[in-house]
Amino acid sequence: MSTDLDVLNLAALERLAHARLSTLAWDYYSSGADDERCVRRNCDAYAEVALHYRVMVDVSARDLATTVLGHRLAMPIAVAPTAFHRLAHREGELASVRAAGEAGTLFILSTLSTTAVEDVVAAATGPVWFQLYVYRDRKATEELVRRVEAAGCQALVVTVDAPLLGRRERDVKNRFALPAGLRVENLVARGYERVGPATDSGLAAYFADLLDPALTWDAITWLRSITKLPVLVKGIVRADDARRAVAAGAAGIVVSNHGGRQLDASPATIEVLPRIADAIGSGAEILVDGGIRRGADVIKAIALGAKAVLVGRPVLWGLAAGGQAGVSAALGVLRRELDLAMALCGCPSVATMTRDLVEPPR
Repeated sequence: MSTDLDVLNLAALERLAHARLSTLAWDYYSSGADDERCVRRNCDAYAEVALHYRVMVDVSARDLATTVLGHRLAMPIAVAPTAFHRLAHREGELASVRAAGEAGTLFILSTLSTTAVEDVVAAATGPVWFQLYVYRDRKATEELVRRVEAAGCQALVVTVDAPLLGRRERDVKNRFALPAGLRVENLVARGYERVGPATDSGLAAYFADLLDPALTWDAITWLRSITKLPVLVKGIVRADDARRAVAAGAAGIVVSNHGGRQLDASPATIEVLPRIADAIGSGAEILVDGGIRRGADVIKAIALGAKAVLVGRPVLWGLAAGGQAGVSAALGVLRRELDLAMALCGCPSVATMTRDLVEPPR
């Protein structure tokens, strides 16, 4: 079990992480594209959503559990895929997945993991999904799918909003490259593991070499033809694209703008969530990421149509601040805040987080 790290809130955890991370690592984790307006917009948009709480409801017992694609989770908060955890802590993704398991929730492993997928799944006590990029080399993509299937991952989360990497100016300034001793462990068999220095950002050069900018919806159909794992599509901000994903056979949608790291002019995810939920109904399960910083934000997202939320940067802050204990602290803060917000909103269960909390009847 992790040793508790006592933090007041996620903002305090962020400050701890900032003090402990190198400039290169902090800028990589915290930055967004261009002027970084979308990073701020994701958070600010949650503040604009009010919760019209119910009163005189028995909330003496609260049940935070939910189910996502058949996986029972202890709370509707899961770990988003984020790259290079060993930039933050020597135990990297192992610390993060162990903390997710302790919290009884889902962990989504990034393709750009600094720990091999086999080792991450072996350390897990909860479900692990794998975030996937479709490469120009489809054979390399298929080999990776086979590898993550064999490792025991239970779903594929295909990122579709990165035909090219967004221009993250802090990474450009730092000429971002993985430090010696770290590499992308899930692609070593194909020789694609090195994110090295370049005249711009090493990661941008890596993406330009490997990712397929010609990707179309046929890629989802192709992926479904080579795997029995459920396929989720991550990076959706439009209702018509959500419908296309469902038509292509996606089991789930992740409403996401890549944490504001791709197109700086992207809308906030909470703003587009309700129209996407209305567009696809029960056709696929919906997750959302981007800007969740308080437990009440979770209620807002679920009321507007999400099954659960994914958190990324807060997990990295916890990892930097205290390894596994820090990630446990990040998830624990959100769980405690969510439990209190449920009581104050008159919500004894996740099922009672309905649309009328944000759009009350007149």
